[in-house]
Amino acid sequence: QVPLVESGGGLVQAGGSLRLSCAASGRTFSSYTMGWFRQAPGNEREFVAAISWSAFGTYYADSVKGRFTISRDNAKNTVYLQMNSLKPEDTAVYYCAAKFRTLSTVVAAYDYWGQGTQVTVSS
Repeated sequence: QVPLVESGGGLVQAGGSLRLSCAASGRTFSSYTMGWFRQAPGNEREFVAAISWSAFGTYYADSVKGRFTISRDNAKNTVYLQMNSLKPEDTAVYYCAAKFRTLSTVVAAYDYWGQGTQVTVSS
């Protein structure tokens, strides 16, 4: 088990920034690829960004590339999502997820999920 707890969501104006955090429990955090996903009302959950267990590999959805940055601190068992130049279409519940080792953009590939944090971007 890898319990995950997200924080940092909120309401921000378009063009603003937010930083999401995801704290994980357990001694094997550094063995897991971490991903961020989001789900807007009426939409399927979609991939946003992922970072490999070593932090050497990152991958982003085209819609956030150049605006969002994923990072991790294995000493703190925490992964971050820095979101800049936010747009109203970024409004969604953001979820942190974990899977063992290999990086993936597929929702079904992730084994552990947080409860989600709401991000709302006003125009």
